[in-house]
Amino acid sequence: MDWQRTAVEEITGRLTDPDFPCVFSRNAFRKQLLRFVFVPDGGSDGIRHLAAALTEYVAEAKAWDGSLDTAYPLVAVFAPDAVAGDSVEAHHAFGWHVLQELHSVDPGPWPAGVARDPRSEAWSMCFDGMPLFCNMSNPGHRVRRSRNLGRSFVLVINPRERFDVFAGDTPSGRKVRANIRSRISRYDGVPHSPQLGSYGIGALEWHQYGLIEENAGRTDVCPFSPRTDAGTDTQRNS
Repeated sequence: MDWQRTAVEEITGRLTDPDFPCVFSRNAFRKQLLRFVFVPDGGSDGIRHLAAALTEYVAEAKAWDGSLDTAYPLVAVFAPDAVAGDSVEAHHAFGWHVLQELHSVDPGPWPAGVARDPRSEAWSMCFDGMPLFCNMSNPGHRVRRSRNLGRSFVLVINPRERFDVFAGDTPSGRKVRANIRSRISRYDGVPHSPQLGSYGIGALEWHQYGLIEENAGRTDVCPFSPRTDAGTDTQRNS
């Protein structure tokens, strides 16, 4: 389809720009590690298609060898007309709809050790037993250009553990994060979002999935609602 070709061209343009701040995405693109799935919409057929691709991706990711050269992300690209509205808020609402629907068809239990309440620093999106980080990039962003990959809404999905390995709360990880955030500020032309942080340490994951344009505090409530049958972690769910 034409929109798929256009989306790949636009993403390619971003990730071949030496100034694009996410060095991990640029490395994955350069080494042809990106896994693409094209999703026509957020309806039941689109969700089933994405869930099938995500199930396969998670199965492969569980056998990851720990190398940066095999740390491929899943890039879920939606048709440009999948989202009703052109604002950042409309795209974020669509993104949370997609994650909620994926959760409703999740074949696995919620993993132990991961909070189910997004208000907890220990929460992250999970699928088939794997904690994930889901970057919501969309064309509504005019200020945060680093979160705009073209005319399509895009979910860039990575296993949570890979951030812990390469950019965790270690001296080398903190150095990597500082470098990326400095690059974000230069690329966007504004200071990086104050919501950016490290998993489980003073930051909420869901804020970081979909960043707002303004450098301001947030009082909005995460729309994600865990299934009642998804299991619980009584020690880290508060």
